[in-house]
Amino acid sequence: MSFAPVQNVPPTAVPADAPLLDVREPEEWAAGHAAGALHIPIGQVVERLPEIKEAAGDETLYVVCKVGGRSAQVAAYLAQQGIAVANVAGGLHAWQDAGRALVSDQENAEPFVL
Repeated sequence: MSFAPVQNVPPTAVPADAPLLDVREPEEWAAGHAAGALHIPIGQVVERLPEIKEAAGDETLYVVCKVGGRSAQVAAYLAQQGIAVANVAGGLHAWQDAGRALVSDQENAEPFVL
């Protein structure tokens, strides 16, 4: 299977109000994620494609994971489906290193990248 080339962008290039798709697993998401992101684990992307298309609308959808590998695969698939996408280079580690905020689903816990 070949994937379409997808633009990799640094976290600092992701607009604050842009649609963001996090494709990490539930325990990774719970530990820390970008506020407002849509969480769809990589294994559910194909079956939840209509939800992803709706979230993207006519805007570029930014896809993120922990370091950028899974999100690159998902972004390539979504590009093949006609969605305007960009992969967040370096994933949430780079997101956090760039000073972008994370939130946690765990009560009274400091968010972190798992």
